[in-house]
Amino acid sequence: MSSQRDVVDYALQRRALLADVACGRTSLGEACDAHPYLLLAAKHYGDPTPTPCPVCDKRHQRHVHYVYGACLGRAAGQAKSRGELADLARTHDEFDVYVVEVCPDCGWNHLIRSFVLGHSGGETLSAADG
Repeated sequence: MSSQRDVVDYALQRRALLADVACGRTSLGEACDAHPYLLLAAKHYGDPTPTPCPVCDKRHQRHVHYVYGACLGRAAGQAKSRGELADLARTHDEFDVYVVEVCPDCGWNHLIRSFVLGHSGGETLSAADG
């Protein structure tokens, strides 16, 4: 997404959690607690990642993109594919995107990044304009 702005990277929090798991301060059950709906979203909307899961080392990890914003109406709070994100960015005012790393094998999940997409300043394009 080339129009991403206000990007927040959660790599330090992720690294700290993984260190806590490695030394036993956090159990695998606490770190690998993906909700069944998150696992379904990963299966149907998630993008495969080239990196293996940091917990089980399997290569089925996926990134799930969730969207939030008043301008999205009923779509707010839903998982979206990259293509759907691009369509929303062209046709809606600013909205937030949260990217969650999910491993369907062990249940590892962690928020890895958030950013803003859409038009700033309230200018929304109609389908005929775009």
